[in-house]
Amino acid sequence: MPGFFFSHNNMTELNGKEDCKLAKGKVHKKKQKALGADLKSYLKCMVPHIESGIKTSSSKNVVLSAEEVIQWSQSLEKLLASQSGQGVFREFLKSEFSEENIEFWLACEDYKKTKSDHLHGKAERIYEEFVQSDAIKQINIDYQMREATAKKAQDPTHTSFDEAQKTVYILMERDSYPRFLKSKSYLNLLNQLQTNTSK
Repeated sequence: MPGFFFSHNNMTELNGKEDCKLAKGKVHKKKQKALGADLKSYLKCMVPHIESGIKTSSSKNVVLSAEEVIQWSQSLEKLLASQSGQGVFREFLKSEFSEENIEFWLACEDYKKTKSDHLHGKAERIYEEFVQSDAIKQINIDYQMREATAKKAQDPTHTSFDEAQKTVYILMERDSYPRFLKSKSYLNLLNQLQTNTSK
């Protein structure tokens, strides 16, 4: 399944038994009818599923279920509320060369939780990375909003980026999110999880 890569450590975590032999390169001969079982074992090692879960950035084991992945299709809000959903959506946006949108949105979410004495530094970093006209990860906002956000970032409060964040959210909601729900990465993941559930 394209778009999902797991380190060697994660593969050994997925299933400690003999299921991962193929993924580790220990190919062994079996009868023809065992080929289906080998393929199933290989896929278990390579694809996130109910028994294994996905490691998130917070280093907790999060079990990803078909129900959760189905919930992602209800709204962008539900997708972004999920750590795993953020990760899968970010990979999709990377494939469309628009990952700056989710990165900016997440930076704003983090910024809102920042202690007041650290606001200035974070505001400056967000402005330089995403907002200024020659930013490396420049977000798609109009000139007036860029100027207004620049002023707010100079004297930062917890709401300095709210308008720009809302604009980027609406852009993702109307543009990228519907394409994500029709994408192979989303549909393949959902199909794999549903297949595992029914077994």
